Amino acid sequence: MTYCEPLTPSRRALLLSGGALFASAYLPKFARAADGRDPRLIVIILRGAMDGLSAVAPVGDPDYAALHGELALGTSGQNAGLALNSFFLLNPAMTTFARLYKSGQAAVVHAAATGYRERSHFDGQDVLESGFAGPGNVSSGWLNRAMSAIPRGERVGSGLVKASGLAVGATAPLVIRGAAPTLGWAPQFLPVAADDLASRVLDLYRHRDPALADALMRGLDTEKQATRNGMSGDAAKSKGGMDSAAGMRQAAAGAAKLMATDDGPRLAALAFEGWDTHQNEGGATGRLFQLLGGLDGALEELEKGLGSSWKDTAVVVMTEFGRTAQINGTVGTDHGTGTVAFLAGGAIKGGRVIADWPGLKQTQLYEGRDLMPTTDLRGVLKGVLQDQFGLSAAVLNASIFPDSESVKPMQGLIGS
Repeated sequence: MTYCEPLTPSRRALLLSGGALFASAYLPKFARAADGRDPRLIVIILRGAMDGLSAVAPVGDPDYAALHGELALGTSGQNAGLALNSFFLLNPAMTTFARLYKSGQAAVVHAAATGYRERSHFDGQDVLESGFAGPGNVSSGWLNRAMSAIPRGERVGSGLVKASGLAVGATAPLVIRGAAPTLGWAPQFLPVAADDLASRVLDLYRHRDPALADALMRGLDTEKQATRNGMSGDAAKSKGGMDSAAGMRQAAAGAAKLMATDDGPRLAALAFEGWDTHQNEGGATGRLFQLLGGLDGALEELEKGLGSSWKDTAVVVMTEFGRTAQINGTVGTDHGTGTVAFLAGGAIKGGRVIADWPGLKQTQLYEGRDLMPTTDLRGVLKGVLQDQFGLSAAVLNASIFPDSESVKPMQGLIGS
């Protein structure tokens, strides 16, 4: 092949204003892989459905420019994109991704989608994050189930340990919810609780709930670590949420600092909002450009914050579905089907666009309106999980992506 749902806090899940959310009181140390690697996986969800044809433009397709109108990227002029190859251009907002691509640390999977073929954000995100074939399965996400299935590593104390996870944001994305231990951290978009208030709450729970007190103490330490070295001052005072460039950067920077530590989480999930661009979308300018710039900044922060661990890291960026190939009357795009997924990290075998290109003629569009999906995202995710963590096809099919036997893991996504 050329190839939302809020988390309900419980008594043992405390959200400090601007601080950390604890979904587990126990986070085991992660054991290194048998080959000496220390693999990490970061999943970024773009909520709202990203326009893949403006993010990675198929300028080599003769029907692209007319369909996408003033949103279409070109090889020159004010809408000029960044060349990936002779057929595809990258949105000019993504200069970090372009650099990683040229160095072999980033790749694009185009004309991709889940098996979901309707256009409901809620159901589309459910399918994307749960890993099930259809909507309605919201008890756990595929990333959390993958954590439970990762082969056990070296012996520590009386037992063997598995990977732990990190959820970034005020609520944990569905993709990482489940039985496996997960730490949650919320960037400081809200005023931070005063030190004396945190101390009083800690003292209260030491008397009434020692387990929660222990989790709270670790969480306060987590918050200090996530905001240490470059995450204080102006950065910590950012008012941007997870739908702004500043907010995306801040969330990624905190996640990277936590994941870079020897005993930190090895799998993480972040969800960036605001990708539903029905009006005034912009192509090389405007709202989509700003969002893609925020995503690009988040990738830069991950690379910088992970340091030497970047070489063993895979980042997967995906969205619930794409948008219409033809722009609408308000210079935007409506809910569609096929779109792109971005892969980045030192572990990625990059420098390529993986696409079984379907074409953009009217007869080639899905239902006469959308980019036809030719790659199942579950195959991409299976390939990453298989090569990063050694998960077998049987486990991937049975528990992580149930009822997906016909979807084979995409080979060769992770470098040797």
